[in-house]
Amino acid sequence: MSRRTDDDAPGAGGVILEVPGALRAALVPVATCVAVLALLTAYTTTGAAGDPPARITVTDARVFRPANPEATAAFFTLRNTGGTADVLLSVDSPVLGPAMLTRTVVRDGAGRMAPAGPVAVPAHGTVTMDPAGLDVMIQRPPRLPLGERVPFVLRFRDSGVVRVEAVVVRPGA
Repeated sequence: MSRRTDDDAPGAGGVILEVPGALRAALVPVATCVAVLALLTAYTTTGAAGDPPARITVTDARVFRPANPEATAAFFTLRNTGGTADVLLSVDSPVLGPAMLTRTVVRDGAGRMAPAGPVAVPAHGTVTMDPAGLDVMIQRPPRLPLGERVPFVLRFRDSGVVRVEAVVVRPGA
């Protein structure tokens, strides 16, 4: 650093310090980084940054061995480990054809199947399909031997396509 005296400074009295060139060059990026970090901190603490996206895993995939040629059902456990909810839109099988999300509805003591429509999978939540509630109905299934693995395609609003193989089991298993 060099010093200027009153003799060197035009119109000003006192001591003026010069900043070396390397330090001056570093001031702008350092100041920018500090400002960006402050803004990012404010953004995340207000909750504006949002939650992590949905992360869907499908387990316990099984399909009932058809007891009659009219229909059978498949069941899955849908787990969302992400921070936002997702929605199961549809299910089908390249082997079994189109399928429909259905739900058992009890009215006047009798149960019947009704279309379930899209199924919400909550953030950090699990949806378990079972014969007494939500399932996937397959119309006119072929004969399926026990233990066979059948591919299914599950389509989610945010997570996209999830492919899984379901094992053929006896009804009630």
